[in-house]
Amino acid sequence: MKRLLLAAALVSASTLSFAAPAQAHGGDLRVATYNLSLNRPAPGLLREHLADPGADDVYRRQARNVAEVIQRAHPDIVLLNEFDYDPEAARLFERNFLAVSQNGAPAQRYPYRYVAPSNTGISSGLDLNNNGVADTTPGDQAYGDDSYGFGLFPGQYGMVVYSKYPIDTKAVRTFQLFKWKDMPGNLLPADYYTPAAQAVLRLSSKSHWDVPVRVGRRTLHFLVSHPTPPTFDGPEDRNGRRNHDEIRFWADYVTPGKRSAYIYDDKGRRGGLRTGQAFVIAGDQNADPYDGDSYDGAINQLLDHRLINARTRPASAGGPEAAALQGGANTTHTGDPRYDTADFADTAPGNLRADYVLPRVGLKVTGSGVFWPVQADPLSRLSGVYDPVWAPVNGFPTSDHRLVWLDLKR
Repeated sequence: MKRLLLAAALVSASTLSFAAPAQAHGGDLRVATYNLSLNRPAPGLLREHLADPGADDVYRRQARNVAEVIQRAHPDIVLLNEFDYDPEAARLFERNFLAVSQNGAPAQRYPYRYVAPSNTGISSGLDLNNNGVADTTPGDQAYGDDSYGFGLFPGQYGMVVYSKYPIDTKAVRTFQLFKWKDMPGNLLPADYYTPAAQAVLRLSSKSHWDVPVRVGRRTLHFLVSHPTPPTFDGPEDRNGRRNHDEIRFWADYVTPGKRSAYIYDDKGRRGGLRTGQAFVIAGDQNADPYDGDSYDGAINQLLDHRLINARTRPASAGGPEAAALQGGANTTHTGDPRYDTADFADTAPGNLRADYVLPRVGLKVTGSGVFWPVQADPLSRLSGVYDPVWAPVNGFPTSDHRLVWLDLKR
C-alpha cells in the first residue's frame, strides 16, 4: 500500500510545471534561502536602519551588501532568516535596498512577501534554563534563555519570505504555537524541564511556515523554518534534541497519512500536505550531515526521506578554498567543503553545511549553487572573512552564512 501511495505521489509531482517571470533563469524558477544576519541588538533598530539607506555606518553597509547578494543571485522566491520580526522593516528592505541597484547589480522587485511573529524573545514566564530564576525582563541573555526561542526581545532573529509570484496568504499555515510534547516520540528531555515547562514549551524556536506560492496555474508549498543551533546547552542536549525535532517536523509534514496526523497549525487545522502536493523545504537547519554537533544525524531525516530530492547538492568553489585557508576544525571534517554554507569559528565547529533548499521528488532540478566566491573573484568582498570591523553585525560584511539557491524546471 505504501508503495502504491508513493507511486501515485511521484506521478502527480512529476507533472507539475512552473511559469517563469519575464526576467528569469533560462525559463526556470529559482528558489533560495539566506540567513543574512539582518538582526539588530534592540527592538526598532532594524526599521530605523532600513528607513535611512543612505547613512554610512556598519549597519547600512551590511544591509546594502546582503541586498547585493540577493540581487546577484536574483531568486524568484527567497526565505530570509535572522530578519527581526517587523512588517514595516520587511517593506522597507524591499523598497529601499532590494529594489535599488547595489553596485550595479540588477535591482529586484518582490511585490509579494510574508512575515509573521516568531517565538524568539517571547517570554515563557518560566525558568527554562534552570538557573533558579524566571527572567521576564527583555534585553539580557537570561531572558533569551527563558523565552520560547532565544532572543533578547520579541521577534529578534525572525524571518521573512519574498516572492515575485503571488502568495496565497489565506492558505498560509503557521505552527508557532505547536507544543513540543505533542510530537509523538519526541526527544524533549523530561529529566531537565519541569512538568510546567514541558506543558507549554513550543517546538519551534522561531516558527514553521507553509507558504503556498501561486506559480502560473500551480501551487508550490514553500516550507520554511530556522531550527535552533544544537549548542549552547549542557549534557541534557536540550538544544540538540530540539533541533532534531524541529527538522523532523517537516519530514512528518510532507508525509501524507498517519505520520503527519498529529500536526496542528495555529488555527487548529490538523495534518500535513496531501498526496502529490509540490513543495520545497528551505532554511538554515543548523545541521550538517557529517560534522558539527547535531543530535543523531538530525538532517538525515530530510536527506534520506523518500519524498525529498537530496541528490542535488548546491556547491561552491569558495567553500573548499575557505576550509583550506582557515584550517583548524576544518581539517578534521569528513564532509566535502564544496557543500559548506556557513563560515563558523575555525576552532569549533568549523565551516558546515547548514542551509538547505530541498525540493519534492519529481520536481526537475536544472541548477543549484552556493554564493561563496573564491577570493580572486571581485564579489568575494560580499562574503569576506571574519573582521572585528564588522563585529556589530556578526563579524562579516554580510553574514557568516551563504545564500543557497536551486532552479526548478517550469
